[in-house]
Amino acid sequence: MTIASSRRFDLIAFDWDGTLYDSTAAITKSIQEAVRDVGGQVPTKEAASYVIGMALMQALAHAAPDVPQAKYPELGNRYRYHYLQHQNDLSLFDGVVPMLESLREGGHLLTVATGKSRRGLNEVLAMVEIKGLFDGSRTADETAGKPHPLMLQELMAEFGVEPERVLMIGDTTHDLQMARNAGCASVGVSYGAHATDGFAELQPLYVADTVAGLHQWLLANG
Repeated sequence: MTIASSRRFDLIAFDWDGTLYDSTAAITKSIQEAVRDVGGQVPTKEAASYVIGMALMQALAHAAPDVPQAKYPELGNRYRYHYLQHQNDLSLFDGVVPMLESLREGGHLLTVATGKSRRGLNEVLAMVEIKGLFDGSRTADETAGKPHPLMLQELMAEFGVEPERVLMIGDTTHDLQMARNAGCASVGVSYGAHATDGFAELQPLYVADTVAGLHQWLLANG
């Protein structure tokens, strides 16, 4: 791959929920309602939002430790039911499309590394406004979930990019830890699922408070 000297990173991997897509509140509420449906102790808003970014069943098990494994299939089904009730109300954060378009114009490879399922990601990637903007993606049901580095390692292998030329952007400590585990740089965003208290020890290059702020930082540093 030809490296452009004006570009620090060749491949940028984005988390989806809470980073590009304004879905944190819907996911949190769906987790709480699913646990209630199966008779578990309903997690707090903070506990439910903490697990966003993990593979679905790993997330649900973490959020509802009192729910027996025998009920996991029902728990997963109830989560999907509640999430689908909100799906048509969700959207990309303002400014995401212009940001992605400018990064592509700058020659960056754009990818998604997400805790969503392949089916769920494909549904949202089919949206007209972002169709064709991403070069590749990995989901939690087709590789190891976060914070295991395999998602990023597979994307690096697919596009022939070394870790030092890869940037991971996400709203959770799971995202930033995955980047660290893969030997990649990271940027956090504060408008998603996790409070930024735990970000500092994972040493992101920057923490953006808005998509506009993220866009400006990437234009200057990406």
